[in-house]
Amino acid sequence: MRVCGAIAAVLLVLAAAPPAVAQPLRIQITEGVIEPLPIAVPIFVDEGGAGQAAADITRLVIADLEGSGLFRAVPQAAHIARIADFNAPVSYPDWRAINAQGLVTGAVSRQGDRLVVKFRLFDVFSGQQMGEGLQFAGTPQSWRRMAHKVADAVYSRITGEGGYFDSRVVFVLESGPKNARVKRLAVMDYDGANVQALTDGSAIVLAPRFSPAGDRILYTSYESGFPQIVLMDVATGARQRLGEQPGEMTFAPRFSPDGRTVVFSLAQGGNTDIYALDLGSGRRTRLTSAPSIETGPSYSPDGREIVFESDRAGTQQIYIMPAAGGEPRRISRGEGRYGTPVWSPRGDLIAFTKQLGGRFHIGVMRTDGSEERLLTSSFLDEGPTWAPNGRVVMFTREQAGEGGVPGLYIVDITGRGEPRRIPMQGGASDPAWSPLLP
Repeated sequence: MRVCGAIAAVLLVLAAAPPAVAQPLRIQITEGVIEPLPIAVPIFVDEGGAGQAAADITRLVIADLEGSGLFRAVPQAAHIARIADFNAPVSYPDWRAINAQGLVTGAVSRQGDRLVVKFRLFDVFSGQQMGEGLQFAGTPQSWRRMAHKVADAVYSRITGEGGYFDSRVVFVLESGPKNARVKRLAVMDYDGANVQALTDGSAIVLAPRFSPAGDRILYTSYESGFPQIVLMDVATGARQRLGEQPGEMTFAPRFSPDGRTVVFSLAQGGNTDIYALDLGSGRRTRLTSAPSIETGPSYSPDGREIVFESDRAGTQQIYIMPAAGGEPRRISRGEGRYGTPVWSPRGDLIAFTKQLGGRFHIGVMRTDGSEERLLTSSFLDEGPTWAPNGRVVMFTREQAGEGGVPGLYIVDITGRGEPRRIPMQGGASDPAWSPLLP
């Protein structure tokens, strides 16, 4: 499969083709642009005690799939067949008649204190089930997670790639006027639900980052009056300042892929360089030593290299160096200024912020700087973060005339379609995506 700045193309057969010669239903990454795949998701069957959860789970599965931009749900009112029994045979002609190419059937039941969700995925034109049916169980309060897991499984079986719906985002929750803004660390589901504040807003916080396991968060805190790195345990809320030394300012932290090292920027004596801190031993290693500003480091997925931004050439540009330090190579070559680089979890692309022509852009490029593409353009777009599958980017956008209140947006790396705003109350900035939840 070619994995460039790809646009989804759907491989399908004509409705008139007999099932015996139908091609498998899938979405493949190619160079073409076509309409989203029509998929039918009837209301999941209530097999006992599910109540409103059956309809709520169905709606969230549809919202996830449609939000990806790769799928279009056939309206419930257009369905000819009605799914009243999860185990009943599928009447494929009824679904072909409404041009559904995929079909998701599901059922929800209450078993004691557990909610059980099961589903099946069918290729309508070949008349076959795609893989085995799956079942998820959890508390009634965790119904959203189970819906996200169903959507991830459907997405993965049809695209052949990992999902990203069952994940969380850590970010900065903003409130109050611009000249007295309160900034709190917070986490939420990827779609803006279940927002939970992690700090009380008494100190400014910036640039939170999840650990590879999703159990810890790094962020920059101004609690002491100067930027310092804090490590937080997500489960307990316990906090620890890292590498704090008098006269030093530390910021822009990020974990290594194995979670054992933190790479960050340190400002001392008028110079800013990149350092690595071994969390086990506390040993600190200086990685750059140029008389310029080096910041925004991000590891490659294999941990062998670090991408960062520097003004050593006179303007803000993107460089890559070995993880142990050494001579960096510049990869950004276009006009404008580049910053906030972050390596894709797939290892194939680097996302960045670009300032050009009085506008801010979110873009992606190959790791050698080739095939640069700008995905957005706005008054202020900045700080991209990758979805766990490396196919979607979330970022901060501030619109002119909105009182300086930022919001979070999602865009597909193909740039197909307009960026979609994450619905939530108040302002939000500095997002960082978690890995898929266990």
